[in-house]
Amino acid sequence: MALTPYEWIYGVTQIAVVVLSFFAGGISFSLFSSATKKLYPWKFLLVSLILFSVVIIFGVLRTFGVYDVGPWTHITVGFILAFLIASLVAQIMVAKGWLK
Repeated sequence: MALTPYEWIYGVTQIAVVVLSFFAGGISFSLFSSATKKLYPWKFLLVSLILFSVVIIFGVLRTFGVYDVGPWTHITVGFILAFLIASLVAQIMVAKGWLK
């Protein structure tokens, strides 16, 4: 079965997205240990970045028909939103001096 140019471009972009999400996950893992007290909100932000990488990988698996992840993409996005909100609240606490 011959693939159309659209399918080729779509497949290549999906593979590029997976590679970039692995890089983003690796960078966030390496930065996680260096987040100090002043950068406390970054821990929540880095967890959301790792979860974003997982969502991208789930999407690629579903696109290529390797594995149907079901509702896990939606559940993981909910966790990403929760960690982003926690990061924002922690950043406000650090900026106002409430977190010492």
